[in-house]
Amino acid sequence: MTQLWLIRHGQTDWNVQRRWQGQSPNAPSINALGVAQARAVADELADTPFDALYASDLPRAVETANIIAARIGLPVQIDPRLREISQGDWEGLTPREISERYPHDWRVRHAEDTISHRAPGGETPNEVGERFLRAITEIANRHAGGAVVIVSHGFVIGTLLAHAQGLPFGRARELVPDNAHPHVLEWPLKGEGY
Repeated sequence: MTQLWLIRHGQTDWNVQRRWQGQSPNAPSINALGVAQARAVADELADTPFDALYASDLPRAVETANIIAARIGLPVQIDPRLREISQGDWEGLTPREISERYPHDWRVRHAEDTISHRAPGGETPNEVGERFLRAITEIANRHAGGAVVIVSHGFVIGTLLAHAQGLPFGRARELVPDNAHPHVLEWPLKGEGY
């Protein structure tokens, strides 16, 4: 069994404004509170011996991971498969703006097809969940029996938490963790043989 410590990046201003960040190149860095959150989680992790530290390649995750890395003494290994869901044309917008500009897509995504509907130009929850699951399985197998820190993003971590509870990936938005708060999973999950 591999112990996975899943950590969402520290807070950004777009988190505060409820703007959908996705993979937007315009998404901001972690803010002052985000830096403090990253430092606090780094202190929380300091006494646990870890085998590796992985992060999404998006700046907010890399920044958070670098703060953790400095405290736990491990290099950050970047894996683009740990990226947040691509929200396409919705990135940078608030839920209200999205629902006003894309009423049909918004309704379908949130009420009719939470699994396979995509924002225009984005990914589906299923695509994201499958991508993240493959990455996590590979990382866990690479460090079998060890403990690994994974710094990623809210929705993608939510897909794994949904999977762990036997829920469809479309339920991920209900399970988005707080910024810089670790969730620990034993991998493989009970009953799964990866």
